[in-house]
Amino acid sequence: MPKEFSVSRSIEIAAPVERITPLITNLHEWRKWSPWEDLDADMERTYQGPESGVGAIYAWRGNSKAGSGRMEILEAVDTHVGVDLLFQSPMQAHNRIDFTLVPHGTTTRVEWLMTGPQNVVMRLMSRFWSMEKMVAPDFERGLKKLKQVAESS
Repeated sequence: MPKEFSVSRSIEIAAPVERITPLITNLHEWRKWSPWEDLDADMERTYQGPESGVGAIYAWRGNSKAGSGRMEILEAVDTHVGVDLLFQSPMQAHNRIDFTLVPHGTTTRVEWLMTGPQNVVMRLMSRFWSMEKMVAPDFERGLKKLKQVAESS
């Protein structure tokens, strides 16, 4: 079993990079498109650091579906955003998220990639479920929402 996992999805958005990047680098904007924001109507959210870009931090604590965790933007340029992602519950994990934006004329291809280690328990459990099956549908929903938000701006 692999010691690392990688899940990636992408979408074409009819908007320039300049319109999409702020929706990713400003963690307050994630409420408009993140596939996990509607898991708990009473989720507690805290923000630290700058409004957007490198050093911006978002932490959440919610019900058993939403869990709890923290994200921090580590890299932010027009065509790439790197995020450190720490899940505290329902299970602990430390992963990396990367968004890559590639302009194509009047559209932008946005790729959402998550990578991280798989401990022994996760590797054994991957015989029955995988990060791909767990996360890919969420990425697809989130990218569709991001597309709607960016194209309607």
